[in-house]
Amino acid sequence: MKTTLYRPIGLKELQLIIDSGYKKFPPRLTWQPIFYPVLNQAYAEQIALEWNTNDEFSGYCGIVTAFSLPTAYLQQYPVQNVGAKIHEELWVPSEELEAFNNQIIGDIEIIKVFVSKQFDASKTDEATRVVANRIQ
Repeated sequence: MKTTLYRPIGLKELQLIIDSGYKKFPPRLTWQPIFYPVLNQAYAEQIALEWNTNDEFSGYCGIVTAFSLPTAYLQQYPVQNVGAKIHEELWVPSEELEAFNNQIIGDIEIIKVFVSKQFDASKTDEATRVVANRIQ
């Protein structure tokens, strides 16, 4: 049995996922102690729309990804509720991310894209092209 998780990301993280062949999430930055996939699409969309589209580091772009892992593997990570009922996520310690990535079944998929007026669709990197093709 497998479970689908969601992860809201920005352009830089998308480029690193593309570079991996859509197979893994990049290592966390030194100041990020956890990787937090979320348990439902609505929560991922809320973060992507309300946070990423207003964030320069995200390229003013919020991308919702979906990916699956074995349910049994995920049971080692207790569900964390960080707000309202839909605000549920898993906290994967950054040092466990590579093992987590190795459990991903299939590809990481892009399921929704949000951009703000500040998004620059004229850039020539692959991540920007992927996003621009989804918003046209």
